[in-house]
Amino acid sequence: MEWMMLILIAGPYRSGTGDDPEKMAANLERLEEPSPALFAAGHVPMIGEWVALPIWHAAGGKSVGDALYEEIFHPVAGRLLQLCDGVLRLPGDSKGADNDVRIARERGIPVWHRLEDVPGCG
Repeated sequence: MEWMMLILIAGPYRSGTGDDPEKMAANLERLEEPSPALFAAGHVPMIGEWVALPIWHAAGGKSVGDALYEEIFHPVAGRLLQLCDGVLRLPGDSKGADNDVRIARERGIPVWHRLEDVPGCG
């Protein structure tokens, strides 16, 4: 391993689900799929929802897309990206994930579109 990185896994979570909780849960599972490989390569995988969901629930969030949801979810990703060393962008339409990629590129941190391209995972 070259070095340990904190890597944000970005992809669809809410997009295309019609806010159906089962579809959102399935999307979260897809986001989590590369995390064991990233961890095995010596990195720390991160998913914005891992941070945002508990904050939203603790703050009294009730309905996906409510005002509190909007106040928390995308800002969490933006804050995480100030700490992350790279982004693994998974396939699928997602405005949030596209925004994560934009922020990463502005920060000059790498964006990978395939797990195999992440250092140590090839």
